Amino acid sequence: MKSLHKWHQTKVGLLFFGLVELAVAYGFASLAIDRGGPWWYLLTLIFLVGALQNIFKLIGAFIRGKPKR
Repeated sequence: MKSLHKWHQTKVGLLFFGLVELAVAYGFASLAIDRGGPWWYLLTLIFLVGALQNIFKLIGAFIRGKPKR
């Protein structure tokens, strides 16, 4: 688990997790629109926020040279 966390802090790890969370958020958004349940919208929001956090950390890593923990 420590090695996964350490890899997640790298630029490649941030990009990978950001894209995966964005894809999951897209899937939940499709379900939310199709079925209209509030839980689908909540899951969409949670994964969208997670994806945005990873993407902003990645941008910060490129600006500063390393990701902020």
